Order: sequence, then structure tokens, then C-alpha cells
Amino acid sequence: MTMDLERAARISLALGQEFLTWLWFLSERDNGLFQTAAGEAFRLSVEQRVRVTGGEGEGRETAVCSGPMASLAEARTGLAAGKKVDSVRLRLEQDMSVWTLTLDAATLSPTSLKTPKVDMRLDEGEDPESRVLEKLFLLEKAMDFLDAVWARFVAVRLSPAWEAEAREVSVWIARRGRFAD
Repeated sequence: MTMDLERAARISLALGQEFLTWLWFLSERDNGLFQTAAGEAFRLSVEQRVRVTGGEGEGRETAVCSGPMASLAEARTGLAAGKKVDSVRLRLEQDMSVWTLTLDAATLSPTSLKTPKVDMRLDEGEDPESRVLEKLFLLEKAMDFLDAVWARFVAVRLSPAWEAEAREVSVWIARRGRFAD
């Protein structure tokens, strides 16, 4: 039983790392344009923070690139050297609204989720619950965006198109590692 759980954790991590790398690639190749299942367009970009890891045990190396204007050059170089993406900071945009969150490869659980600001001041006679409902709506939108990118990944990953997509990702990694800005 323990062996099955360890194997599942390794597979889950590998799939999560593949997903985060693919997201980063797509955010640059397709300018980060996605659509929800309902057809709503949004943009996704990787920004400010990427953690890549390579090796095992005492030989394990981690590089974290972060900063308000980080070029992520060290993370790009790490990818080219065979490291895997362990976590990314994502920016999701729709119209003038912006969400930010961090995704971890091992769990794919969003952390540090920030929604667009909700004005908490109430007009006279306005229901106080309306602001809470608005915030919940914005949280749900973020989850819809993540569902859409995951669904797109799974659809491509399980299709014959994955082989060509994986080659494109490999070329992108090699190119971006050599010419890290």
C-alpha cells in the first residue's frame, strides 16, 4: 500500500511539473490566451516567481526566481539544464480584472490567491451580503480559469497532438535557456 502511495505521489508530481512547464510555455507561445468552458476569454501569464528543482537527495538543487520585474532567467536556465518547474506565480486577467495565485506542482492547489479588489463600502440600503457574494463570485471565476487551463492540458496531453506539443516545449526550453533575458 505504501509503495502505491509513493508511486502515485511521484506520478502526480511529474504530471504537475509537466503541466506547469506547459502553462509557462503556452503563456509565451499563445500570449497566454485561454477560454473557459462557457467561452469567456482570459489571459494567463507566469510572473514574479518560479521555482525549479533538479536532482535527488543530497544532490537536490532548487532555484527560486522572484521579484517585481524578475526576468526569470535563472529558472529558464535551470529548465534547460534539466530542472523541473515546482511552483509558479500566475496572473489571470479578464477585461480589467486581475487575479494572482501560486500553483504547486505536487498538489496543483492554488495558494496566495488574490482576487480583484472588492469595494467593501456599502451604499445606503445595500445588502451587506452583496460584497461577500461578489468576493465569492470572483473566487469562483479564478477556479473556472484554472479548470479551463487544466482541461485544455488534459485534452492535449491525452491526444495524438501531445507528441508535437512536447517537442515544441522542448525547443522552447532549449531556446529560452540559451537566451535567458
